Amino acid sequence: MIRKPKLVTAVAAAALLALSACTNDSDDTTAEATTSVISSAVESTTTATSSAAAEHSEADVMFAQMMMPHHQQAIEMSDIILAKDGIPEDVTTLAEDIKNAQGPEIQQLTEWLDQWGEPTEPQGGHGGHNMAEMDGMLSADELQQLSDAEGTDAARLFLEQMIAHHEGAITMAEDEVENGSFQPAVDLAQTIIDTQQQEIDTMRDLLNSL
Repeated sequence: MIRKPKLVTAVAAAALLALSACTNDSDDTTAEATTSVISSAVESTTTATSSAAAEHSEADVMFAQMMMPHHQQAIEMSDIILAKDGIPEDVTTLAEDIKNAQGPEIQQLTEWLDQWGEPTEPQGGHGGHNMAEMDGMLSADELQQLSDAEGTDAARLFLEQMIAHHEGAITMAEDEVENGSFQPAVDLAQTIIDTQQQEIDTMRDLLNSL
């Protein structure tokens, strides 16, 4: 599953270009030097690649691939409620906080997947997981209900939907904490658990006040 970056060819090519400039050397000497430099470059790059691959696991890849669209939907839900009139200020403040927290997390997850040479969307072989199966994800109909709601009803629906959405994110993050190998991803998962549990508590209080 872990893909190796295509660095060996690039390093070897650079070595060849550098050595070709040494026109004063004999052909035999140049050939020997070329072989030595390329061998060293390949060995060094292979070692670095193996080390990078050992830093993360299938669980880390799945966490990043699944949490990204989950966060993206939370931002979409927040944008919907922020575009409405008549929403209590505490609710709009919460929506802004969610966007401010999850936007940078999406960027970080994207960067990790890029470093690992992995696609941003799950492929076959992730145990049958897909977007529709992620805990807490809203259906298209549920998103439309939020779009159609107004005023206090919209605020209430947003809070109810976001609580369920956060609970799903916490479940996914708990899986990463338990099974992940890449420590920065495990740390992010713990941050998600702590932050979103606090937001769930806040949303429940807001629901009671509506």
